[in-house]
Amino acid sequence: MAEQIEFDQAHQTLQEVSDALDNGRFVFVRRQLQSMEPEDIAHLLEASPRKSREVLWQLTDPEDYGEILDELSEDVKDNLVSKMAPGKLAEATEGMDTDDVAYVLRSLPNKVSREVLSQMDAADRLRVETALSYPEDTAGGIMNTDVTTIRGDVDIDVVLRYMRMKGELPEATDTLYVIDDDDRLIGNLSLTTLLTTQPDVPVIEVMSHADEAIAVDLSDTDVASLFERRNWVSAPVVDQNQHLVGRITIDDVVDIIREDAEHSMMSLAGLDDDEDTFAPVVKSARRRSIWLGVNVLAALAAASVSNMFEATLEQMAAIAVLMTIVPSMGGVAGNQTVALVIRGLALGYIGDSNRKELLMKEAAIGFLNGILWALIIGAIVVFWKHDWMLGFIISAAMLTNLFVAGVAGVTIPVILKKMNIDPALAGGMALTTITDVVGLSVFLGLATIFLL
Repeated sequence: MAEQIEFDQAHQTLQEVSDALDNGRFVFVRRQLQSMEPEDIAHLLEASPRKSREVLWQLTDPEDYGEILDELSEDVKDNLVSKMAPGKLAEATEGMDTDDVAYVLRSLPNKVSREVLSQMDAADRLRVETALSYPEDTAGGIMNTDVTTIRGDVDIDVVLRYMRMKGELPEATDTLYVIDDDDRLIGNLSLTTLLTTQPDVPVIEVMSHADEAIAVDLSDTDVASLFERRNWVSAPVVDQNQHLVGRITIDDVVDIIREDAEHSMMSLAGLDDDEDTFAPVVKSARRRSIWLGVNVLAALAAASVSNMFEATLEQMAAIAVLMTIVPSMGGVAGNQTVALVIRGLALGYIGDSNRKELLMKEAAIGFLNGILWALIIGAIVVFWKHDWMLGFIISAAMLTNLFVAGVAGVTIPVILKKMNIDPALAGGMALTTITDVVGLSVFLGLATIFLL
């Protein structure tokens, strides 16, 4: 109920701001923006047409720019950042986490990125350059270099006094990292242990050993899987020599999971997961036309099969009426398998050790469903058209196509994954093409053999 009220309030605010912009009431809009949280302003920007968005950005307090940029999708963020002077952008990044600053700078031309870096102080610049040195989709690319470290040979009381002197901790800190003289990670000290241990106890006696550090080159998807399985709030990141280079927090992992989910959902339609809802018409049309062109080729492949059996279709109207059933059933069954396999690949459930077993299982499911629906559809056709041979033909085609759909539903995503092609983007289309071609070929081929 509370979430619904909050949603309604956000929608009402959006409408009020939009109406105020249309009427030129800029002072009212500025006051509204000053009373809103950065994440709500980010939502307002993404929900506004591009012209209104630019005005809203100019009316927003520059001190909030950093936090707002951190919440925006890539397309919207790139559009706003591209119009900011390097000095203003450098000011906006003050207070942002290192990984978020690196994310913003990666979207800029190299010349602009260098100008922004030159505007930063030496310490911030070094941290950002460290993050930029790692690939974007690895632990190094998403880590935050702002970590709190302690030595293992000091007492708890020393650590407590150090914390009081420091005054504050980085956000989402639940653990302090224990390092040796060479900055190698040797253990973790949770804040709970710190607060509940006697002051005269050495840190090394109560710390947990660093056996769950994340390698700096681990992929971000694998990082998210580790956080999910082990219920971490944060985790240290180390290089190949076990030197502590940063940490990853749960808020970064939530972003990864959300982005992966959006990517899978949008890829099924051939869309970019970061596409701006109010992107320019020409830009959006160009992006979508590419995918439409690929689908045209797939449709032409299926149409060419029908064209091969044109004589059969001309002589038997019943064939033309029934020919869409077989490929349609195969497509549905195959896409169910594709979705299951893509999920398994994303979560790391499918590997070389169990791929064959999964293939056998889905083939068996396809065969059993093929028998079931072959009997049902065959009986319906016999009852409807009073033709036993036609019922047999569509049953045989149904059984064949559902079996092929089960096998293809496993093999296609696996092969695409090995070719470094996103299965979510191309798997469904490839599967549909195969089931259309196989279904039509078997159905029309058998009809040509036995009915003409």
